[in-house]
Amino acid sequence: MEKNSNGEYNGEYSIDKEKITRAVTDILEAIGEDPTREGLRDTPKRIANMYEEIFRGINQNAKKHLEIYFQDEQHEELVLVKDIPFYSMCEHHLVPFFGEAHIAYLPKGGKLTGLSKLARVVETVSRRPQLQERLTTDVADTIMEVLSPFGVVVIVEAEHMCMTMRGVKKAGSKTVTSAIRGAFRKDVAAREEVMDLIINGKRR
Repeated sequence: MEKNSNGEYNGEYSIDKEKITRAVTDILEAIGEDPTREGLRDTPKRIANMYEEIFRGINQNAKKHLEIYFQDEQHEELVLVKDIPFYSMCEHHLVPFFGEAHIAYLPKGGKLTGLSKLARVVETVSRRPQLQERLTTDVADTIMEVLSPFGVVVIVEAEHMCMTMRGVKKAGSKTVTSAIRGAFRKDVAAREEVMDLIINGKRR
């Protein structure tokens, strides 16, 4: 299904549950299991329903969540939302990665958004087959484009099950990615202040 210039699907979007159900049945058979046994009988349908939920961000434009309002006081001080939990699926192996995102921005001209809207952006971007690097970049770019702030910092910390369940099998290891935009790129002191707030929870 094609997308329009806003990144949304043309027409009504829905996943093909029947196709997913058939595919999961084939996978179960391919690994040597019996998809008709009691424990697996409804598994293909369960996975189809789960995929409809966890991949719902595919047909959503995260920009829509950033409702803008203007504060009369022309607030241009740091806004930081820490420890936003998220769950996503690695596009390389279709296994989960999960963790927390931290978002900071410097409003320009009193142009703000609701704090929950920032969390909604993270949720929308994470609900699709993803790479952590892309997730981090997309969240930062979405905020920059819609709010036009002086600057944005997005830090994402996540544990990847493709490193825990398979491969090197290093449980508890975390990957940290960042996206820095606008004034934070040039202003080292401002950037360090944000890092202190995220890591230590205190201002310089």
